[in-house]
Parts: sequence; C-alpha cells; structure tokens
Amino acid sequence: MHCGRFAAPISRRQMLARCANGFGAMALAALLRDRAFGADAAAPGLAHGLHHPAKAKSVIFLYMDGGPSQMDTFDPKPRLDREHGEPIKVKTAPTQFNNVGAVLKSPWKFRPYGECGAPVSDLFPHVARHVDDLAIIRSMTSEFSEHTAANYFLHTGSGLQGRPSHGAWTTYGLGSECEDLPGFVVLNGGLIPPGGLDCFSNGFLPAAYQGSVFRPAAEAVANIRPVESSPGGQLRKLDLIRDLDRGVAGRMGKPDALEAAIANYELAYKMQSAVPGLMDLHGESPATRSLYGLDDAYEPTRIFARECLIARRLVERGVRFVEVLCPSVGHDRWDQHSSLKDGHEKNARAVDRPIAGLLDDLKGRGLLDSTLVFWGGEFGRTPMAQGSDGRDHNPFGFTVWLAGGGVKGGVTHGETDDYGYHAVVDKVAMHDLHATMLHLLGLDHKRLTFRFGGRDMRLTDVHGELVGPIIA
Repeated sequence: MHCGRFAAPISRRQMLARCANGFGAMALAALLRDRAFGADAAAPGLAHGLHHPAKAKSVIFLYMDGGPSQMDTFDPKPRLDREHGEPIKVKTAPTQFNNVGAVLKSPWKFRPYGECGAPVSDLFPHVARHVDDLAIIRSMTSEFSEHTAANYFLHTGSGLQGRPSHGAWTTYGLGSECEDLPGFVVLNGGLIPPGGLDCFSNGFLPAAYQGSVFRPAAEAVANIRPVESSPGGQLRKLDLIRDLDRGVAGRMGKPDALEAAIANYELAYKMQSAVPGLMDLHGESPATRSLYGLDDAYEPTRIFARECLIARRLVERGVRFVEVLCPSVGHDRWDQHSSLKDGHEKNARAVDRPIAGLLDDLKGRGLLDSTLVFWGGEFGRTPMAQGSDGRDHNPFGFTVWLAGGGVKGGVTHGETDDYGYHAVVDKVAMHDLHATMLHLLGLDHKRLTFRFGGRDMRLTDVHGELVGPIIA
C-alpha cells in the first residue's frame, strides 16, 4: 500500500540527467573560485580582459644584458671589411664613452641560412638553424646610451626608475593561468642587470605584480622550505597571520601592501610543493638534456641551458612572463669595450645552444605558437673601435628578434646604414616593440592603463605603433 511518504521511483535516464546537472554545478563552482575565470575582479593577479583575440599566451624574454653587437651577430656590414682601420666617414654622435677609433670589421663570417636566406654570424651556428622561425628587427633604437637608463627603458618604457616592467604590465592585463607559481618569473643566471631589481618592478601597479626572482638551481627561492616541524603547525601559523591581516585590513581599508602580503603568504605556501617539482629536471630525457646543453663542458652553457629548460616548464604550467638573465662568463656581460672577439665568443657559447634547444623544444611540444620568444639587449655597439678591439654603446640602430606567438617567421624588418650605425629604414622605437608584444598577447597598449598620479598610465606612455610587417 502506498502511503505518500516516498516519492515515486525515478528511471535510470532521469537519474543520469539529474547527476549530470549536479556535476556541472560542481565544475562551475570550481571555475568561479579560479582567478582566471570568476574570482573577485579586484584580486591581485586577476586578468583584466583581452582586448582582441590573442596570438600568444606567454612570453619568454631572453635578455642579452650589456648590448650585443648588431654588425657581429645578425646585421652584416661589408663596408666595415673594406674600411677596416680607417677613420669612419660619417659624423659620430656622443655615446657613453665617446671613444671614437678607426672602423672595426667583424671578426666573424656571416652565412645565409634557411629558406629565407637570412645571414647569421658564426657566433650563432645553433640559433641560425631557426632563422625561418625568426622575425629579425635590424632597426631598433633606444633613447639612452647608458646601461641603467637603457635597461629601465627596455623593461619599463621609461628611462627613469620606478615604472612597472613589461612583465608586470603583462600579468596585470592577463592574470595568471597558474595557481601555485607567480605570473612573472625572472630566472637569475648570475647577472642582475644595471638598474637592479627595479628592472622587474611592479612600479605603481599593485605589489602582487612584482617579478619573482628564481635561481636556476634546486633551491630556486630563498626560504622555500618550511621551518615548522609539521604541516599542521605551519597551517596554524598561517591561519593566525591571515586572521591578524584581516583585522588590520578591516580597520585600514585593504591597503595594497597588506593585500599583496596576504596573497604572497598564500602563494608561498603553494610554492613549497610546486617549486621543487619545477626545478627537478631528473625526469627529462637524455635527448632533451642534450638538446639544451645541460651537460655541456662549458659551465655558463650549463647554467643558461637550465634556465631555458625551466622557462619552458614555467610556460607549460601557465606562467605568463619569464625573463631569462645571462650567466657570468668572466667578461662584463655583452658589454665588450675591449676584447670584443673573446667576450662575444664566450657569451655566444653560453647562450647559443640553449636558445636553439628552447626553440626546438617549444616547437616539438606545440608551444611555440602560443609562446612569444624575444631576444635582445638594451642597445647595440658602434662600428668604430673603442681602443683597438672593443666597441662602445650604440642606441641609434641595433638588432633584436622575436619568434613564435603570432610572429611572422623568416622575415627581416628595417635597415641600418652601411656601417650598421644608425637605423635608416623602418625605424622601430622601444614603445613600438612594447606595443607589438602586447598586441600579440591580445592587449591594446592604448587601453591597458592604470590610474596613477591623476592620469591613466600605460607601458607605452603616449607613444607606440604596431610593427605590422612582423605580425603573422
């Protein structure tokens, strides 16, 4: 006898439909907790939204600290061979040391590579294999001929200290796809550039967008291992800190420094398990180790190889912006005011094979299309000698290249004059480069702004045009 106490039995089809709806609700709840989908819009690290469809999801910036010589790497100048040892026949502009010697030819030969036939110096035999993936810009310019100001300009779009870096702007605009690692990571191979950590600063952006500096070693971050004897003890300490911080925030209105500190405590806790796995390369195959040069006889190559491999692992995990710094080779970075041949050869030996390995690996894993790789320094070098065998700083025309992430491969953009001294065709300013990189990430440089000091600030200030010919 049915007394009305129990509902009528449901069919198997009805049960599956109801369960399916429940699973969907659970998935939605998880997504809404994720910073990348539905968390509080004011939270540090959250994306502020794409302005147009993105071609790239992340950036790896291979920073060649000190200024590689354009006429010795990717911009051959036969006139230097013809006039070697003679006075230069154009007016020279003041540079850092204003040391004007005779014309100095390149100590290296250039050869054409790839289907595009782009000439590359013998300094880069491994990178040369990838010229069909590169967009080589030979007409870059800077407004500064001194390292510190030029580094700030390259990184932040301003020659003055205190502005947000490109990496900070990128994570401010896009957020992070990784919950247990910072969105902006700097891999320190041993040389922090002139200008110091302010090159990676959040500036006036919220403090959570500051670049996090890792070393390419197992103990990548200082104090990453917990000092507490048990996980429970650490969690209780973190709960107490969180309660105290919330109390202060309730009285002071959530100041940025405090909000960033809370976010950093939470991220640091997650990093305790994420960072050791990230830095443990034992699981990489012998073929991958050989590809990057992890076991190379030259220690700087091994250091930079580890950095490049970790950079790949970071973008795989959803980190937005990775900057890779050079290792020490016993010279002053790429800054060869003397001993050009010895210094540039040691620097190139350190980075050539690992960079080629990174490009090969990204391509083989299907990541190059979504990863924008940028190679370059803060300026170039002069065509005339400083002393007998060096080159001075030259911001008037130099070379950088980009690959992947929506870049048109196998193209060369812009020209310098016959000496490689000044950009004369399709000149590219630093703000143009920044605007183009943001565009490839789905961000309009004119709309990516932050209100500070009574005006809407941006990475490109009031400048910047897209370098259209290199965009695929």
